[in-house]
Amino acid sequence: MSKIRHLAIKTKDPARLAKFYEEVFGLKVIHTERSGAVYMSDGYLTLALLRNRGEATPSGINHFGFQVDNLGEVEKKLAKWDEPMAERPATRPFAEYRAMDPDGNLFDISAHGYDQIEFAADRDEKKKATEKAPA
Repeated sequence: MSKIRHLAIKTKDPARLAKFYEEVFGLKVIHTERSGAVYMSDGYLTLALLRNRGEATPSGINHFGFQVDNLGEVEKKLAKWDEPMAERPATRPFAEYRAMDPDGNLFDISAHGYDQIEFAADRDEKKKATEKAPA
């Protein structure tokens, strides 16, 4: 079964919001990007605090993310709804794909999970090592 494991919030001040979630709920910072984005976790759910792009971008929930067991199966199910699954940029550490529901709500899809920082290059190296390993 797929699980919601990630929630992203847009904000004008990710560091300030991170301090709030740390002090009020005890979330821990697991990754900070040069862009100012802060990734936090309660040990199960990863919370991404992303900087707004310009004044026109409203603060609030931006997207959520599912951790899945089988990417191919999810892709087939999305196709039945005429919703494509697009690969995320290689520089995104927590999700391999993005899609949207019929109402236009964005969500990320990850097979490796949201609790470890893993870029596309890391996943490629793991895959190569697995393929070379003796059976």
